[in-house]
Amino acid sequence: MVMNPDSCFHQIIQHQLEAEIFSLSVLQSFRQYLHEAGIKLYPVHLELDTGMHRLGFQSDQMDALCSLIISSEEIEIRSVFSHLAGSDESMHDAFTFEQADLFEKMTDHISEKTGKTFMRHLSNSAAIKRHPSLQFDMVRLGIGLYGADAPALAEGLLQNVSTLKTTISQIKTVRKGESIGYSRKAVSKVDSVIAIVRIGYADGYPRSLSNGKGKMLVNGSYAPVIGNICMDMTMLDITGLHATEGDEVIVFGKDLSVNTLAEWADTIPYEILTGVSPRVRRIYFEE
Repeated sequence: MVMNPDSCFHQIIQHQLEAEIFSLSVLQSFRQYLHEAGIKLYPVHLELDTGMHRLGFQSDQMDALCSLIISSEEIEIRSVFSHLAGSDESMHDAFTFEQADLFEKMTDHISEKTGKTFMRHLSNSAAIKRHPSLQFDMVRLGIGLYGADAPALAEGLLQNVSTLKTTISQIKTVRKGESIGYSRKAVSKVDSVIAIVRIGYADGYPRSLSNGKGKMLVNGSYAPVIGNICMDMTMLDITGLHATEGDEVIVFGKDLSVNTLAEWADTIPYEILTGVSPRVRRIYFEE
């Protein structure tokens, strides 16, 4: 499925992808493109706005949407879906069910008016666990595929599938009263041992984790960040830990979850995972 397809119709057809259609203008444009190309019954997915107020057709556009569908031999509706705004939090459960009710009404309207049959899907990772009654014909396991989800929902049901690691570039002793890093934000209160590791904010390690807010695993033990995180390097306080230059350091993984790292950075796991820079080497394992 291709999100935001309105600028890449040619590539969609060329690679036999399926477009997400979220507005009348995009639907009209795609239909015209297909008509000029002599293509009929091309599969598309319709997105409905049931309260997220991001992309999607709104409820007052249903009649216009149905009219376009009826008159369009170029497209075939493969599925209709919407996004839940707060399925991971119990405080939003009433709103989640309001969205589900509206989704059902809107999809029923499309089906009745057009005579078309299609799959319906609403549940994201959190809703799969918290709202099993909302699974309709299929579900969308998003961040759950990466073994990450809201900490309260994990309950041991998800397994970690990704690890971000680096190595120690240099180890040195810093004397009491000496400063570490840019802006001298850290001043050693005692004689300390620090490890300089090969990762920085240009690699996607959030600078907000500077000065003790973040930690990494060095040979199984937590080592706090000391000083400001640099573009390409981060300093860790490894005083009292056994480590040598070249040792592996875990940024996140099985024993230091991306959820925990996100909490320390006052963000969400999505931002941590998508923020890992393209320059970071990826290694994939298949079973």
